[in-house]
Order: sequence, then structure tokens, then C-alpha cells
Amino acid sequence: MSSAAAKPILYGYFRSSCSWRVRIALALKGIAYDLVPVSLLKDGGQQFSAEFKAVNPMQQVPALKIDGITLSQSNLSVLKQMGEKKVEWAQHCITSGFQALEQILQHTAGHYCVGDEVSMADLCLVPQVANAERFKVDMGPYPTITRINKALLELEAFKVSHPSRQPDTPAELQA
Repeated sequence: MSSAAAKPILYGYFRSSCSWRVRIALALKGIAYDLVPVSLLKDGGQQFSAEFKAVNPMQQVPALKIDGITLSQSNLSVLKQMGEKKVEWAQHCITSGFQALEQILQHTAGHYCVGDEVSMADLCLVPQVANAERFKVDMGPYPTITRINKALLELEAFKVSHPSRQPDTPAELQA
């Protein structure tokens, strides 16, 4: 993306796991973007509005507009503009939607890296653990996942992308 190009636009919802994963990737790559909140609750779901349908005919968040091209969950090239290194992550995380914690444990155990490099599994883990905690899943049996999640949440990219820090987060849920 050239410096003269407009900032990408992320259409998302503060609590959407998929939107959160894109926010993490943007933060990790240091890409500034404009956010257009799309509430999944207000007005019967703003993703169903004619205005948003023009952005994403699938009527799902996230949608990321880069250089005039709008990419959505169905488009595996959603993060190619951010560099080839995250394309594999995009293919896995953006298209995966919500997964049960057990599936994440089964398919990604042992692939975590909480150092200079953040792995694909790390990017997917944090939003899924947040969902598990939100729905009162007992994380006691998963001490390693809990430890990794805690370490990831200390990284700046995970802090700034957190749902509690988004402009569309209701006041009572803000950090």
C-alpha cells in the first residue's frame, strides 16, 4: 500500500471474534485504519442494512476495504495487502468463524509462540478464550491456554485491539 493511498477501512463489531482477529493483525503490522462500527444488535442488526449490504453482500463482519477493494470472510486474500507472512493466518482465522475451544486445543496445541514472533494460533486463541470466559466456560482444566492467553494480552497489539477498547464498545464494557 503506497503512502498516498487512503487508510484501510475496517467494518466491524467490537465483540466479533473475526473482527478482533483482523484488528490484531492490523496492529501487529502497524497499519493504521479507520473503523466503521457495524452493530450486530442495533436496528435488528446493522449488517442487514442496505448500506452495509452494498459494502458486503454476505452481510457479515468484518469487511476490510483496502485500496478500493472490499474483502470479507469469504475472501482468503483479506490480508495479502499486509504482507505474505500473514496470508496463512488469514486463511485459517478469517474463514474459521467461531470454533469451540476444544477444536483450537486439538489443532493448535504446541504451536504457540509468545516472543518476538506471534503465531497463527496465538492470533486465534485470544478471541476464543474471551468467548469462553464470556460464556462462563471453566478454564481450570486448561492452565497452559490460560497462561498463554495472559501473556498475549500483555502485548500492545492485543491490548489496542481488545473489544473493551473499541470506539463502539458500550460504556459499561469499556476498559
